[in-house]
Amino acid sequence: MKVVVPAEHNDGERRVALVPEAVAKLIKLGLEVSIQSGAGVSANHDDNSYVTAGASIISDGEISQAIKSADVVTTVRPLPIPVAKSLKRGAITLSFLSPTNNADEIKALSEAGVTALSFDLVPRISRAQSMDALSSQALCAGYRTALIAAERSSKFFPMLMTAAGTVQPAKVLVLGAGVAGLQAMATARRLGAVVSAYDVRASSADEVKSMGATFINLNLETLEGAGGYAREMGEERAKAQQDALTPFISESDVVITTAAIPGRPAPILVTAAMTKNMKPGSVIVDLAAESGGNVEGSVAGEDVELATAGGTVTLIGCKDLASQISVHSSKLYAQNVVSLLTLITKDGEVTPDPADEVVAGSAVVFDGEVRNAMARETLGLEPLKKDGE
Repeated sequence: MKVVVPAEHNDGERRVALVPEAVAKLIKLGLEVSIQSGAGVSANHDDNSYVTAGASIISDGEISQAIKSADVVTTVRPLPIPVAKSLKRGAITLSFLSPTNNADEIKALSEAGVTALSFDLVPRISRAQSMDALSSQALCAGYRTALIAAERSSKFFPMLMTAAGTVQPAKVLVLGAGVAGLQAMATARRLGAVVSAYDVRASSADEVKSMGATFINLNLETLEGAGGYAREMGEERAKAQQDALTPFISESDVVITTAAIPGRPAPILVTAAMTKNMKPGSVIVDLAAESGGNVEGSVAGEDVELATAGGTVTLIGCKDLASQISVHSSKLYAQNVVSLLTLITKDGEVTPDPADEVVAGSAVVFDGEVRNAMARETLGLEPLKKDGE
C-alpha cells in the first residue's frame, strides 16, 4: 500500500510528517513510501536521505496525481480542501485535524469517502502513549515557550552574584501543568528562574513539584476531566480563579500560559484587568494563542502592549512553536505516525478497525461518515445514535 507525504502548505510550518528513520520502519511493515521533493528540507532532511531510507521522491508536478492514488496520506496540518476532495474513496489520512476548527476540511474528507484519523483525539491510554502526538508536540512547544520568555524578558532568569552587586532571579509563573506547562517549568528552572505554577487539577501538584516549581493552591474546586485533561469551568468558578490568581500575576516578571482543552477554544485565564498591577517591562507568553488564547487580547504571531499602572507589559501570542524546533518535533511526530500506522497495519495492508478504542477515539471521519461528536456538532449534524437506540 502506498503512503504519500506531501510538503506542508501552511506558512511558517517547518515540520514534516515522516523523517528518514521513520520511513525505514514503515517499509519494514510492507508499505511503500513516497515523499514530495523538498518536504523535509526545513527539518534538515534532504531528498537523498529519504532515498537512502527507501522512499521514492515525487516532484511538485507529480504530487497531485500521487495523492489521488495514495492509500495513506500523512501530514502535520490538515490537507487543503481541494486536495482532500481529490483523495480516492477508502483512503486514510493522518494529521492534526481539530474537529471544531476545520469544519470545511472535515466536510471535504467526508464527501470524499475517506477515513481521517486525528492526532488531536488519540485516547490517553497506556497502549496509545507512543501515538500521542499532542503530547510530543506540546513538549516541544513548552520548551520553546520558556526560551522565548527568557529572550524577551528584560531581566536575567538566574540569580547572579557579581562585583557590582547581586542580581535576583526572575519570578516565572506558569499557568497550566499539562505536558507543555511542565516542560516550560523545567526549562525555566534550568535557566535559573524561581518558578511557581497553577493548574485547575489538584492532582498536578506533585508533577509541578517534581519540576522544581512551587504549586499554587487557590483552595478552589478541582476540575479533573477525562483522559487526564482539565474540564471546562463555569463563569462563577472562572471569576473566583481570576480573582485569586491576580496577586500572583502582579508579583511575576514572566507569566507563561499553556492551558488547552483538546478540540475546544482555549480558556481565558488572564483578563486585561488582572495585568494592571504587573511590573512595567514584564512579559506574558501565551502558548495557547493559536486556539484563541489564555490571555485576553492575545493574537497569534503578534506582540500586544498592555497598559499597566506604571507602564506596559508585553503580551506575546505564540504561533508555530513546535515548528520552530522542526528537527526534533518532526522526529517525535514521525514516530507517532509510525506507531499509529503499525497499529492499523497487518501483512502490509492498512485496515483500521473501528472497534479498536484508539481508532474509534481518533477517527473524525470513518469511511466517509463523520464519527466525532464535536465535528458533527460543528457541521450541524445530528448526534450519532448509540447501539440499541
